[in-house]
Amino acid sequence: MTKIAIDARIINSSTGRYVERLLSYLEKIDRTSEYLILIPTKDLGHWKPSTNNFKLVPCDIGNYSIAEQTKFKTIIKDLEVDLVHFCMPQQPIYYKGRTVTTFHDLTLLKTYNVDKNWFIYHIKQAIGKWMFRKVAHKSTEIIAPTNFTKQELINFAKIPDEKISVTYESADIKKEESKPIELPFDKYILYVGKQSSYKNIRRLGEAHQKLLETNPELVLVLVGSIDKAALMNQTFFNKNNFKNIHFTGRVDDQNLAWLYSNCACYVFPSLMEGFGLPGIEAMGLGAPVISSNATCLPEVYGDGAIYFDPLDVDDMAAKIDLVLSDDKLRSDLIERGYQQFNKYSWEKMAQETHEVYMKALNK
Repeated sequence: MTKIAIDARIINSSTGRYVERLLSYLEKIDRTSEYLILIPTKDLGHWKPSTNNFKLVPCDIGNYSIAEQTKFKTIIKDLEVDLVHFCMPQQPIYYKGRTVTTFHDLTLLKTYNVDKNWFIYHIKQAIGKWMFRKVAHKSTEIIAPTNFTKQELINFAKIPDEKISVTYESADIKKEESKPIELPFDKYILYVGKQSSYKNIRRLGEAHQKLLETNPELVLVLVGSIDKAALMNQTFFNKNNFKNIHFTGRVDDQNLAWLYSNCACYVFPSLMEGFGLPGIEAMGLGAPVISSNATCLPEVYGDGAIYFDPLDVDDMAAKIDLVLSDDKLRSDLIERGYQQFNKYSWEKMAQETHEVYMKALNK
């Protein structure tokens, strides 16, 4: 019996939905191989197998830690598996077995977040560049979520095109399971996700303030954990007397579905993405999407969004105002969004990932 380990240590992180959906659909696709799912003890209840060939293995090794290069390597070696799928680049770089690595993006290597210590961040970034190249070369096969990320990795690590497979992600938050969340206002534009510097939230805030000139009741709703980056944005907005900006903190999927379904539009101002999952979620829940034209976003959103230059606040505000003021355009954009959303499937992603496993096992 083929024995495959999946490093799911990030299952409760911002990219955890990718891991959870992969596991759930792999169970339906492969009933013969044995799968060992490496997962932190604190997250053992986050996903539970429903078939006998999937087993959870507690693994409390921190990402980018010394133990990841020493103890984790021993743990994997002792499992005696035929293949390991690392769902992120962080891994024991001197592990010599067959591996598949998912590179979601190269954001860590190209950005600096103002909520981090400058010196420590740049040391980690330098180490990360060395590590990413090493991992890219040693991996038997590589998975990327978009052709944009694939080409970035080819240019960065100088690896052959045929080594990287693109498996598009998807979204599955259901409108019928939505649950209202109390808001002290009616009309709002929405952003969902982290607020790191490259997410470009301050320019979104500036664009929103311009929109208040013609839409004085319009609120900008920012959904996501109130971490250090979010607190710094709150301070920036308050210092500059910005009005009508509402931070919800983290919400559950039912509340999130309601927020998507009832917003005037979803705006994604990011300067850099590997896939851009929130925009696809928004399309599937009937929100018109207005997006940055940066990196992979036009590839993923296609005709389902209207685009702006993320460095141009006036352009951002103009595109949002266009959708808010033109009902026909808004309806057309919602329909095009549904069509784009339907191009993606978690099951297809899992099937294509399984094919990558088989390819790696045959090398």
